[in-house]
Amino acid sequence: MNDAIEKPEDMNANDIFAAVHNLKKKLEENFVTLGQLFSTIKRRKMYTLKGFDNFKDFVEAEYNINSTLAGKLSSVYELYIGELDLDDTSVKELGFDRLSMIKPFVAKADWDVRDEWIQKAETMPVNELKDHIKELKKKEKDSEKDVKDVLISQYIERMRVEFNCSVKELNFKLALYFQDVNLDEIKKIIIQKQRQFEEELQSVKETKE
Repeated sequence: MNDAIEKPEDMNANDIFAAVHNLKKKLEENFVTLGQLFSTIKRRKMYTLKGFDNFKDFVEAEYNINSTLAGKLSSVYELYIGELDLDDTSVKELGFDRLSMIKPFVAKADWDVRDEWIQKAETMPVNELKDHIKELKKKEKDSEKDVKDVLISQYIERMRVEFNCSVKELNFKLALYFQDVNLDEIKKIIIQKQRQFEEELQSVKETKE
């Protein structure tokens, strides 16, 4: 912890609010301490003492900080120091930007893979690290696309067998069917089924994580 302030557990609400004001002036130098303070405010719901119903409105109004950034500061602290138990010095040396970039992968990885990500953040140049992460995200997106492609293939084959025709003939039959139907009703059904499909896909993804 930064020696300039006490531990948040030993501070009252006003002291914590004042500390955030002082530290946010040099965010990159103080991101660890800010993350701990924001984490404390969120966990204790201290924003209610200032008359706010939620953390988002509180940080944006009180500190003129984007709530997304405040949330990242909090989650970076909670993951790397709270969960992974890294020391302050190591976390500060890695820097907020690098830690934020690898956080989505570290959070869902096994312990040995987490260590690999920390090593990557320590040794890889920023641009190389960004490209590496970009490629991994692309592969994840392609994987989701593959699931849709499988569904499409299964549907076409099922319909082709049912009507005993080629794909071209199937498209013709479908065109005949759809030319006079109520498309608004069909759109509603499709939207509902697509939402269900994507929710199931996300659920499977989270289970694997």
